[in-house]
Amino acid sequence: MSMTDPIADMLARIRNAQLAGHVSLTMPRSKIKVQIARILSTEGFIEGYVEDDRGPQGALKVFLKYDAANKGLIRGLQRVSKPSRRVYVGKNEIPRVRNGLGVAILTTPRGVLTDAQARQAGVGGEVLCNVW
Repeated sequence: MSMTDPIADMLARIRNAQLAGHVSLTMPRSKIKVQIARILSTEGFIEGYVEDDRGPQGALKVFLKYDAANKGLIRGLQRVSKPSRRVYVGKNEIPRVRNGLGVAILTTPRGVLTDAQARQAGVGGEVLCNVW
């Protein structure tokens, strides 16, 4: 089965693993997924991630994070730009997610950035997803 949207697949896997209360999940690795995992980690949404280089594509293992009540710290994941409908924003129309409580992850000429980093760098780009 060919996958048309690996990023949506990544978000769905994270959502499902968290609902099932898993500690970690593994998915096929790609550069963009590693960058998204890096942002989720620095923003405190996940515990961390590990790259596994074995195999042709390698794997990405993501460690989920839960609060004291054992609820996943990621309350929502939303794919914004899809292969069927790309969403690009200029540096002045970068969205705020949940009044700044969430993060928008963008791919920009400066690499994969959060909405705050993109605003600071003064670049726009493609809005990959929102996380809160």
